[in-house]
Amino acid sequence: MKKIIRGKCYVVGDNIDTDQIIPAQYLTYNPAILEERKMFGRFAMNGLPDKSRGLPLGNIPFVKEGSEKSEYTILIAGKNFGCGSSREHASICLQESGIEGCIAEFYSRIFFRNSVNGGYLIPFETEVRLIDKVKTGDELEINLERHEMKDLTTGKVFPLKPIGEVLPIIEAGDVFKYAKEQGMMPS
Repeated sequence: MKKIIRGKCYVVGDNIDTDQIIPAQYLTYNPAILEERKMFGRFAMNGLPDKSRGLPLGNIPFVKEGSEKSEYTILIAGKNFGCGSSREHASICLQESGIEGCIAEFYSRIFFRNSVNGGYLIPFETEVRLIDKVKTGDELEINLERHEMKDLTTGKVFPLKPIGEVLPIIEAGDVFKYAKEQGMMPS
């Protein structure tokens, strides 16, 4: 598992729901089929309205047309990220798009657990309203051991909440690998 995640960030607002993360019309693809799973990356964040609930995103696409991956590796969100339906596809599509870490003020409980249990991305939390401090395109560095995020563009450092009790699952790769390591499941 990476202890440091670096890359460009994409900033969204509060209450970004799973229909905005992956619109329902793309749920016809099967994530168990490799070729179809790639489609989730292509359509990630395709349901965001222009200006994403008032934030100055303009019309910056998350994934450029014709691409299956985003140029962004870190997602910065406000409050209640991943709310709405409990679709596991939301975490899958972010992973498929190239997102390695997401930082939000807090998450929908089911989105958080899907992200951790599936090993799709690391859901970091912060008490700082980062959506007011960083902008889309800033180069960031998340340090898992120091519980901090540094905006390499501005040099500012922001605290993150410790990952806590889910860290062993994240380190193992997903909940099934963790259960096998702990002897809870046969190898």
